[in-house]
Amino acid sequence: MSEFTHIDPDGRVRMVDVTEKPASPRMARARAFVKMRCETLQQILDQKVKKGNVLETARIAGIMAAKKTADIIPMCHPLNISHVRIDFHPDVEKCVIGIEATARLVGQTGVEMEALTAVAVSALTVYDMCKSTDREMEITDIRLMEKTGGKSGHYRAQKP
Repeated sequence: MSEFTHIDPDGRVRMVDVTEKPASPRMARARAFVKMRCETLQQILDQKVKKGNVLETARIAGIMAAKKTADIIPMCHPLNISHVRIDFHPDVEKCVIGIEATARLVGQTGVEMEALTAVAVSALTVYDMCKSTDREMEITDIRLMEKTGGKSGHYRAQKP
């Protein structure tokens, strides 16, 4: 069995020590989907949601979340993120918004959790802003799609 990196020899939880790791360029890309009624998606696209511009608010929320990931996930290192991008891909026929978050930095540890947190919070923000008219929305398929850098190198999800 492999050694758990977040547990010391006495079974206590610990933060992994990355002090000796060399800094390298790193990137992570994550995605999620928000399924909704077609009328809800059209309201979002037409900017007719009473709470305001849903996608721009969700973009800001995702960026802020990426920068605060270490504050909400206990063993994450605080990172000096150099870039976060949130993109939305509405599909009118399927009544869904695809959300993609990309995070970048030069550092000693990866940005996977920051990209995943960004996409999750963006999706939650879409839900929050539209819940008064569509409580049936579903947030689905949150996952890491790609990461680069570090000892483990390049990863790309096998299934899109």
